[in-house]
Amino acid sequence: MPVGGSAQVKDPVTGDAVYIVQPKAGQYCAFSAVCTHSGCAVDAPKNGQLSCPCHGSRFDAATGAVVNGPAVKPLPRYGVSKDGDKLTLGPLQS
Repeated sequence: MPVGGSAQVKDPVTGDAVYIVQPKAGQYCAFSAVCTHSGCAVDAPKNGQLSCPCHGSRFDAATGAVVNGPAVKPLPRYGVSKDGDKLTLGPLQS
């Protein structure tokens, strides 16, 4: 996965879509693809942000933080581990 790139996977517990991103070389993050405003699916990261097509909320692709509302809660974050060339989605973090 290139820097700024992403991969969509599924949460093994809920089946919800999750985006794994690499905002900086060697830094991997994963966020729920479900908008915290109304539950719509956010679009794949572009220009460092995940955008919700339903009401315009935008989230930082490196932190999951709200950049632009109406959402007020960040996207839920998952752990990600790297072993060689393999990335593994960890549990949902609180």
